[in-house]
Parts: sequence; C-alpha cells; structure tokens
Amino acid sequence: MPVPKGSTIDPARTRAAILEAATPMLYERGLDGIGVAELCTRLGVSKETLYRHFGTKDGLVQAMLEARSERVTRWLAEAVAAAGQDPADQLAAVFDALQQWYDDPVFRGCAMLNAAAQHHVEAVRAITARHLDRYLELLTGIAGRAGAADPHTLGRQLLMLVEGATVVAAYQEASGVGEHARQAALALLSAAARTGPQG
Repeated sequence: MPVPKGSTIDPARTRAAILEAATPMLYERGLDGIGVAELCTRLGVSKETLYRHFGTKDGLVQAMLEARSERVTRWLAEAVAAAGQDPADQLAAVFDALQQWYDDPVFRGCAMLNAAAQHHVEAVRAITARHLDRYLELLTGIAGRAGAADPHTLGRQLLMLVEGATVVAAYQEASGVGEHARQAALALLSAAARTGPQG
C-alpha cells in the first residue's frame, strides 16, 4: 500500500491493510486462482512488501484463514448470545445467521474447507481443524444447556448439519438451506432434551 509523503510506515497497520484487502480476493478466486504477481498488483504492494509481512503467499493465506476463523466464530457466538437463554433459540440463531451468509452474493462456501481441499498442507489443515473445533465447542455448549445426555455427540451431529448446509448452499440453490438445516437441528436438539442427561 503506497505511503503518503511525509507519513511514517506502521508495519502492523500495513500488514492489517494487506490482509484486509487480500481476504475477499482469495475467498472469491480461490487460493490458487490468483498468483502472487496479480495479487500484489491488485493490492498495490510489491512482492517484497508482501514477503516482508507474510514470508510467502502461503503465509498470507494462513494469516487470512486464521483471521477469518476468528471473525466467523465470534459472529456466530454473538448471534447465540443475542438469542437469549433458551438453547433452541440459540441453535435457531446459528442457522438464521448462516442463511444470511448463504444469501450474500459473494458467498463461496466455507473458506476453511475450501482451503483444506485446495491446499493439502499441514498448516492449512490444522487451521481448518481448529476452526471446526470452535464450531464444535459452540454447538456442544448449546447441546449441554439443552440437557442432552451426550452433548459432545450431539454437538458433532449439529456440526455436520452446519457444514453440510454450507456445502449444499455453495453448490446448489442456497435459498431455504439454512431453514431446512435449522429444522433438522431443532429436531435433534428436542429429541436429545427429551432423553435428558440420564439417557
């Protein structure tokens, strides 16, 4: 990013600006859909600047995925918190939020899973696994508050609905996918709550 004459260079701000500008490009085009030269041209930075802040393009990809994971999980956690104390309302809020995402014209599926499919490298797979762990923690918490006998198992089932809905929305008609997954999730939650902690 060009620095106006007379201003000082702030490495943290430059890094953040590169990351913010690169994120939508990498998400829309795919990690391998844009080369370093084009990426730098579109960002308005030299390769040297990119490499100074991220080491390699892979370093930029990893930083982008980590930042996106933090942002997405925070967004869903806030949706759950805003839904109140009822676990069913909290779970419904997750799928309502996801449907808003699916309806966004720039929606291209889960960036983490896309990245893991495109980049068969351990660092990216580890970021994806941590991202799914965050989802699982959120969903297991809802399952526990609902009184499920086995919150972890129910959390994994709910995670499968979240990721399955996201894949269907990305590759088929997105309309209504969140609602369909929401209904299935609430049915699972209701059955688990009836069973109760004693099984």
